Amino acid sequence: MASLKEIKTRIGSVRSTLKITSAMKLVASAKLRKAQQAVASALPYQKALSSVLSTLLADYASKEHEGGSPWAVFSEEKEAGSVAIVAIASNTSLCGGFNANAIRCVTAALAEHPDATIFSIGRKMADAMKKAGHPSPKDFSKLSEHPAYDGAAAIAEELTEGFLSGRYSRVELIYNHFASTASQPTVREVFLPYEMEPVGEEARPVDCIVEPDTEDVLSELLPKVLKLKLYSVLLDSAAAEHAARTVAMQTATDNAEDILRDLTLEYNKGRQQKITAEILDIVGGSML
Repeated sequence: MASLKEIKTRIGSVRSTLKITSAMKLVASAKLRKAQQAVASALPYQKALSSVLSTLLADYASKEHEGGSPWAVFSEEKEAGSVAIVAIASNTSLCGGFNANAIRCVTAALAEHPDATIFSIGRKMADAMKKAGHPSPKDFSKLSEHPAYDGAAAIAEELTEGFLSGRYSRVELIYNHFASTASQPTVREVFLPYEMEPVGEEARPVDCIVEPDTEDVLSELLPKVLKLKLYSVLLDSAAAEHAARTVAMQTATDNAEDILRDLTLEYNKGRQQKITAEILDIVGGSML
């Protein structure tokens, strides 16, 4: 059995850890609220823009046009070229299985495409991929902690240029999706070739005038939708990270409280036993 001094030292250590985990939980919760607001602000616009694009593409595809559709170059998978994967994780740890799940999914993707080019966003992902022999072309760690549209647009432009030139046959996204505070499933989805969202008959424009013309609008709208899609994914991953860290720190706080309760009980029992033994010694000595 540990001495009272050792138990008291452990109690102090657990209390210090409890203060740290509680503070980190509060910070993560505050960041999560801001991240949720950012997602709530960007997601409706991204969905609306994608819906407009799909509606125009559906209407354009229903008519005959010379020279083909401007959507074709974005929608057809290239025969040559390697696969490009945008893999998103965090810059720091203490967020449960957030990073491990994303890294595991990327590792599985690499087993399918050993020659894939990995665009690692987040230091944890970059370090893991560097050890695996797939260093990122550039350092995108800032985008993990502070998602920015300009940074997402630059990556989207590079990926789009690589896809259209045939350097990449396909582009995939791997990230953790913010489903709820308690659930952040890992998602693997295709970024390019672009898949048109299904459009119902009621969503198609009947008498719609597009200026200057549909081809020009589609040529401008398609890249913008891709940029906004990647930006939304960065925001989604950031919200998932803060949610995972909030849950992890809440769990750590609960565990620390349980340990502190057990240690306090053990300390009180030991102290009581010590006092009882001293009383018995005094009583036994007085009877001699």
